[in-house]
Amino acid sequence: MPASLTTTFTNRILQGAAASLLVLALAGCSTTKDRITTGSVPKLTKPVEEMDATELRSATDRLGQAYEKNPRDPVTGVNYANLLRMNGRDTQALAVMQQVAIANPGDRNVLAAYGKAQAAAGQFQQALDTIGRAQTPDRPDWKLISAQGAILDQMGRASDARQRYRDALDIQLNEPSILSNLGMSYVLTGDLRTAETYLRSAASQPTADSRVRQNLALVVGLQGRFPEAEQIARRELSPQQADANVAYLRGMLSQPNSWQKLAAKEKTPSDTNTN
Repeated sequence: MPASLTTTFTNRILQGAAASLLVLALAGCSTTKDRITTGSVPKLTKPVEEMDATELRSATDRLGQAYEKNPRDPVTGVNYANLLRMNGRDTQALAVMQQVAIANPGDRNVLAAYGKAQAAAGQFQQALDTIGRAQTPDRPDWKLISAQGAILDQMGRASDARQRYRDALDIQLNEPSILSNLGMSYVLTGDLRTAETYLRSAASQPTADSRVRQNLALVVGLQGRFPEAEQIARRELSPQQADANVAYLRGMLSQPNSWQKLAAKEKTPSDTNTN
C-alpha cells in the first residue's frame, strides 16, 4: 500500500473511528473508550459508553472540578484524562497525566495511563517507553503488551506489532480485544481477508463488546458488503447508537475509492502468513 494511502487510512481508522485499533488496545476491552475506574470519582449517571456528547461534556466538567481540588490523586487524574481523550482533548489529557505521573512516579496504573495519553497525542516512542516502565517481567500485563502492539502499528512496524499481539494472546487466550487489534493491524496493511478472519474470531468470543463488532462491520464494509456491515453495526445497540455507528460507517466508506484501493492491495494467502 502506498505510504500516502496508509497514512490517510490509518488516521481515519485510529482518529475517527468509534472502535479504533488504538483505543480498543488501550482500553483493554473495557472500544469504547476507557471505562472509568472506581475510587474518589463523582458518580456518573450512566455508563460512559452510553453517553451522548452533552453528557460526556458534563461528566468531564465534573471530573475536572474534582481534579482541580486534588491534582495529585491518581484515580481522579486518570479518570479525568480518559474523559478528556473521549472528548478529543488529547493535548490536555496528556498535560493532566504528566502532572499525575510526576506526583505518583511508581504507580503502575498511572504510568500505563500516561503512556496511553502519550500515544493518543502522537508521542509514540515516549509512549512505548512509559508503558514499558509500567510493565513487570514477573507479572506481565497483557493489556500493556497489546497497547504496545497498537503503538507499533501506528509507527508502521506491523511485524513487531503482530508479535506483541501474539505475546498478549499467549497470556490471555482468545481475548477479543487482542484479536480485534490483530485484525485491525492487517487492515492497516490492506489485507482485508486476514483481518476479517481475526475480527470474526474476536466478535464470536462471549466477552466481545460492541466496539469489536464495529471493527468487524468496518472491515466487511471495506470489502464492499455494506448491507452485511450495516447489519453487524446495528447488533445489540439502541436505535440511536446504531444509527450513529451506521452513519460513521457510511462516512468512512464514502471516502474516494477507500475500500477499493485497500482491496486492490490485499496480499496473497502466502504473503499473509509471513508476519
